[in-house]
Amino acid sequence: MVTVYDVPANDLIAKLAEKLKEMGVEEPEWTNFVKTGAHKERRPDNEDWWYTRCAAILRKVYINGPVGVERLRSVYGGRKNRGCAPEKFVKGSGNIIRTAFQALEAKELLAKAENGGRIIAPKGQSLVDNTAKEVADSVAQ
Repeated sequence: MVTVYDVPANDLIAKLAEKLKEMGVEEPEWTNFVKTGAHKERRPDNEDWWYTRCAAILRKVYINGPVGVERLRSVYGGRKNRGCAPEKFVKGSGNIIRTAFQALEAKELLAKAENGGRIIAPKGQSLVDNTAKEVADSVAQ
């Protein structure tokens, strides 16, 4: 059986993003105006960045779950250009991650863990595994 660990992450995330868009995962109104963190200077260029981020979060929770907002903020952070001062690492936006968690929970792809954080729900695990199988089949050809 093919799992997340057997396929390239970029291909899996792109395919998952398409599926999440088809499923109707709710995209907030503010996604056209917001940066993804304090270390960024502009908003994302990709119009469908929200679905890509949701797919990436779903993959991270599948691999590392249970995962909370703070751990994912560190993953999606980066170096902040502070002018003359040395660059410094800053965390990514917590609101984006929290809203993505809520949107994925609404579609029953994620669930809250007993000790905090989020874990992958059976429906989410099935979606990710089936998508990994599709990606493996397309890569093999």
